[in-house]
Amino acid sequence: MFQTHKEIQAAIGSGQTDLKSLVTTYLTNIESNRHLNAFLEVYGEEAMARAAELDGKTTGRGRLYGMVIAIKDNICYRGHKVSAGSRILEGFESIYSSTVVERLLAEDAIIIGRLNCDEFAMGSSNENSAYGPVLNARDNSRVPGGSSGGSAVAVQADMCLVSLGSDTGGSIRQPASFCGVVGFKPTYGRVSRWGLIAYASSFDQIGPLSHSVEDSALVMEIMAGADEYDSTASSKPVPSYSTEKFEKKARIAVLKNTVDHQGINTEVRSETERIIAKLKSEGHTIEEVNFDLTDYLIPVYYVLSTAEASSNLARFDGVHYGYRSPRATEMDSVYKLSRTEGFGREVKNRIMLGTFVLSAGYYDAYYSRAQKVRRMLSEQISEIFRSYDFILLPTAPSIAFKLGEKTSDPTEMYLADIYTVLANLVGVPAISLPLAKSAEGLPIGIQLMAEKHEDAKLFGFSKTLMQWSTLYP
Repeated sequence: MFQTHKEIQAAIGSGQTDLKSLVTTYLTNIESNRHLNAFLEVYGEEAMARAAELDGKTTGRGRLYGMVIAIKDNICYRGHKVSAGSRILEGFESIYSSTVVERLLAEDAIIIGRLNCDEFAMGSSNENSAYGPVLNARDNSRVPGGSSGGSAVAVQADMCLVSLGSDTGGSIRQPASFCGVVGFKPTYGRVSRWGLIAYASSFDQIGPLSHSVEDSALVMEIMAGADEYDSTASSKPVPSYSTEKFEKKARIAVLKNTVDHQGINTEVRSETERIIAKLKSEGHTIEEVNFDLTDYLIPVYYVLSTAEASSNLARFDGVHYGYRSPRATEMDSVYKLSRTEGFGREVKNRIMLGTFVLSAGYYDAYYSRAQKVRRMLSEQISEIFRSYDFILLPTAPSIAFKLGEKTSDPTEMYLADIYTVLANLVGVPAISLPLAKSAEGLPIGIQLMAEKHEDAKLFGFSKTLMQWSTLYP
């Protein structure tokens, strides 16, 4: 199966394949991997019709010609269902397309289906979907990570070339690590959120998952940029991510209390140390730097993100659109029963936590204080980037864990995001690269972060590091 867009373009150019044959192959793979539960809906006839249309296009082909993409079930696509993995939006059909979908289609991408995810992107294992868990293709007894687990598995099992996920606290990078693919979270505001069903608006970002850094960079090049529908989207010019190179020796910071954190798996620690040693042997400068806020990352993230979720999810009330309880008889019961029956347990937990921290008696004690710590985090990370090009740390503290292993302990599940939430809290770009594997052959992702709007530099350096990947030699 093709691993990169360049391979596909070369095969099309030589007559080895065409788009109809390519889409047919992906549809066959999707069918044979139905047990993984990655796709909630496959646009088979539509994808074949678009492939036939594009096969007849001999001139003026878009930059994504030959790229088959699947999208997470919280990204709107006009005339198609979108549910955010929740019963409360079951059967809802979007009346408009997200900005990212419009831009991908304009460059001749083919969208092949929508992908399973944790309900409203709340989860680290893809076990919270109303439509059942997604299974890791390398070991079906293990989770793929979350919330973009379906997006990671779709690429992992060659059911599409590239997928789109959303990253609120690591929801692209953590599943990328568990599934052995490249997962990229852009600088906050680099990609429009228009058409993304919100979880936490000051954290959410759409990003790509793929087998190669080059493909992620190309998709980012198409998606990024200002958008009149999203005032938070940056108006900075979009660099040529796909051609960017980083040819000098890098200065890389390793945050104290991360690689040697008590909660890290021994294989993840040893593989991270191996990558650090290899970087040093290549002449890069690696230094440990003080960072005394590690223990605050998860509490601050969950206080702030659940507060925003509490506000964002208030619209799902059984009145405006979506699920309405058939047992409701008057206004109060419409709200109570519709939300009780429509939302899953994890979403309810986070709404209640968010409502609590925003309440009059606790706002200053929790929400206001968490905002102050977020500002401190931003200041510390900006200070580090004055002296270093990148920050390196593991993507996740463990390899993919077993299904059901952490569901009884929410705190342990939340700690799966300990290395990824930092990038969302301070708005910097971050990438997970499949550079290592465990003794069992399970993927281990290594994460790199760069300063805000240094996405191009991050892509350039990542291309060099991917030459070391033990998963895709």
